[in-house]
Amino acid sequence: MKTWTVQVEIDEHEDSTRAVARLDAGRAQSLTGTGLARLHPVDRDVPSIGDELAAARALSELSHLLLDVAARDIEQSSGVPAHPVL
Repeated sequence: MKTWTVQVEIDEHEDSTRAVARLDAGRAQSLTGTGLARLHPVDRDVPSIGDELAAARALSELSHLLLDVAARDIEQSSGVPAHPVL
């Protein structure tokens, strides 16, 4: 059994929220995704919404980075171009 851990750190500054998602998959190489959210001037300030948007965007970027790693590994292993999709 393998366990991969993703840690999401969220930082808020004024009207902006930044999330960083780090994957620990037991590899020497680490993967990190970043997501940003900004409060629109006409919207009501609900910090949890900014957290959710920023975290979702960080995790989305992280998933695409992991897919890129998988594609490179497939290509190195098979010698054939790979185009995996989510």
